[in-house]
Amino acid sequence: VQMMQNVHLAPETDEDDLYSGYNDYNPTYDTEELENDTAFQQAVRTSHGRRPPITAKIPSTAVTRPVATGYGSKTSLASSMGRPVTGAIQDGVTRPMTAVRAAGFTKAALRGSAFDPLGQSRGPAPPLEAKSEDSPEEKIRQLEKKVNELVEESCIANSCGDLKLALEKAKDAGRKERVLVRQREQVTTPENINLDLTYSVLFNLASQYSANEMYAEALNTYQVIVKNKMFSNAGRLKVNMGNIYLKQRNYSKAIKFYRMALDQIPSVHKEMRIKIMQNIGVTFIKTGQYSDAINSFEHIMSMAPNLKAGFNLILSYFAVGDRDKMKKAFQKLIAVPLEIDEDDKYISPSDDPHTNLVIEAIKNDHLRQMERERKAMAEKYIMTAAKLIAPVIETSFAVGYDWCVEVVKASQYVELANDLEINKAITYLRQKDFNQAVETLKMFEKKDSRVKSAAATNLSFLYYLENEFSQASSYADLAVNSDRYNPSALTNKGNTVFANGDYEKAAEFYKEALRNDSSCTEALYNIGLTYKKLNRLDEALDCFLKLHAILRNSAQVLYQIANGVVPTDSRALSKLGELYDSEGDKSQAFQYYYESYRYFPSNIEVIEWLGAYYIDTQFCEKAIQYFERASLIQPTQVKWQLMVASCFRRSGNYQKALDTYKDIHRKFPENVECLRFLVRLCTDIGLKEVQEYATKLKRLEKMKEIREQRIKSGRDSSGGSRSRREGSAGSDSGQNCSASSKGERLSAKLRALPGTNEPYESSSNKEIDASYVDPLGPQIERPKTAAKKRIDEDDFADEELGDDLLPE
Repeated sequence: VQMMQNVHLAPETDEDDLYSGYNDYNPTYDTEELENDTAFQQAVRTSHGRRPPITAKIPSTAVTRPVATGYGSKTSLASSMGRPVTGAIQDGVTRPMTAVRAAGFTKAALRGSAFDPLGQSRGPAPPLEAKSEDSPEEKIRQLEKKVNELVEESCIANSCGDLKLALEKAKDAGRKERVLVRQREQVTTPENINLDLTYSVLFNLASQYSANEMYAEALNTYQVIVKNKMFSNAGRLKVNMGNIYLKQRNYSKAIKFYRMALDQIPSVHKEMRIKIMQNIGVTFIKTGQYSDAINSFEHIMSMAPNLKAGFNLILSYFAVGDRDKMKKAFQKLIAVPLEIDEDDKYISPSDDPHTNLVIEAIKNDHLRQMERERKAMAEKYIMTAAKLIAPVIETSFAVGYDWCVEVVKASQYVELANDLEINKAITYLRQKDFNQAVETLKMFEKKDSRVKSAAATNLSFLYYLENEFSQASSYADLAVNSDRYNPSALTNKGNTVFANGDYEKAAEFYKEALRNDSSCTEALYNIGLTYKKLNRLDEALDCFLKLHAILRNSAQVLYQIANGVVPTDSRALSKLGELYDSEGDKSQAFQYYYESYRYFPSNIEVIEWLGAYYIDTQFCEKAIQYFERASLIQPTQVKWQLMVASCFRRSGNYQKALDTYKDIHRKFPENVECLRFLVRLCTDIGLKEVQEYATKLKRLEKMKEIREQRIKSGRDSSGGSRSRREGSAGSDSGQNCSASSKGERLSAKLRALPGTNEPYESSSNKEIDASYVDPLGPQIERPKTAAKKRIDEDDFADEELGDDLLPE
């Protein structure tokens, strides 16, 4: 009892105090107080501490040998202080009896062995038993890991835009997953198959097929999923199948699958059901079933109204022409809640720096950007719907716009009312009602700065077009003062200054507009014109080259670049004409070709195009002067004189045509085409020379046959070398003009012409149609340049009506 007097139990503490009790210790372990320990001192003075151990097999952990006390009886050991034995015999080695002894202490230490508390002398512990890589379970685990990795790689590739790689990874995952299923069936029961992994693999494969527009394969894969009853909630994938059918324009199947998906989705999933119903409504619109579409969108607007459904409902009512329902649907669209924070939230209410920092951080974060996008989308839907229904809901579009404006003013989109008013003025402009447009825009002079600037900009533009520069300047000033950073207002102001001849000041306004909006192409073009007026051609060319990088196909910019380099370059002008001609703009092409001809009247390609243009437009008399000039430039080429005669004949001046053909025959007596038309004309007019010309024609045709036979025999003997065409005056008399090169450029249109047995009076229209097409009708593609399809005199030899072989 005396030994336990100095043992103090730790006081009970609050369970919540996790760090209590660590400073408390048992005084039994206090070696500094052993001198005051009565029981210890008594044991030292008597033979109590020198008793032999009870058994030699139990080593003592005390400094002196252990002794038995009354507390220990015969079943336990006690230390010299009466403490119970805390050690246990394990493999002949005991752990220390008290916690104050060194860990790892053994009996060997008493015999003089090395101190080894960590047991390092026993060597490293045996390694853990590794799992066999050849075991079926390990193979299955590794294969399952590989399948998951392939699915992830497929999804990542899809998100990066590499759809082909995504599909390959998805297919590979599908192949390995089937191998995995077979291995699992051999090792475990079918109930243990990983259905989630199978679902993921199939779903990803179907998605990748759809992304790669392999719709049949995607539908087959989705079908495998939805038909398997073991996959829970697989029915909603019928929405994806419906989307594919919608892309394929198989609208009946799309509606069928949407409805099947709608039946299998619980009513608690309201958002999903609303989206499916919206898809059904869109499909009905595409099929023209507007009444069914109206039912779908009406249900959506009554259950969970949203912007898209409201806009589609307006479209459906517009399609069926229901004015009253259009108005109600527009009011429903206006009433759709946007669920975004007000702008006042982002205005600091105090000078607290911490609050200001927070507001500055959230002023343009992702959530704020999303809110702005949603608001912009809502405004776009409302503006489009108003422009759509305003002309039809009332007796006139002005009254309809006024109704829409009143509805918008009473809603959360008050600022849109002004935009609608400006749109009303623009509609007046489209209807050529400039007075009403001006009156409407003048109403905004007392509005807020943004709207005032927009209206004043339009007014300045209108007055500038009407050459009322003073009014245009005053409204341009009003627009600039209302919004100093409005690039359109600054451009209009520069235009008014430009019209007054102050080019330096105009350039400053254009520069200011570009500083506020670098994409303002009007200001960039105008500053180029200003530099051109100031004779600063290098700077002007730099502006137009920059503009050309933005507007690659702008003919005006191309013209200014060419004009800035050499304004009178006939080849640049003809190139511009060629560009317009290739685009089908014949009037603009004519302007540039005419300018090119004016600066250089000896370009045979330009002359040829202009002559063909006048024949194309049925002005054969004007074409004559161009072909006469061509015959002066190339007097040895018979084709130009034949074209002159053809133009006289087409215009009805048969006597002049006859005289021209006679003149051609004197110069080129062996030209077959000239003789053919002389025979025709003399026959029709009733002249006696017909027999003379007919005899000459027969003789020439006979000579032509003999030459062709000789050439054919020579070609057969020489291995099929290509023979030259014969029969024209130029080729017979040595006055050829490189038929081998120019004949290849003959227009395909010029080859399809009527034969010589058709009288020219009855076939005149047909001949013209064979060579030319009405410019207002379908056009046969013209050559890039006239030089590519030039007419050669040798080409006439193989044709029936040579003078109708006209260039394009």
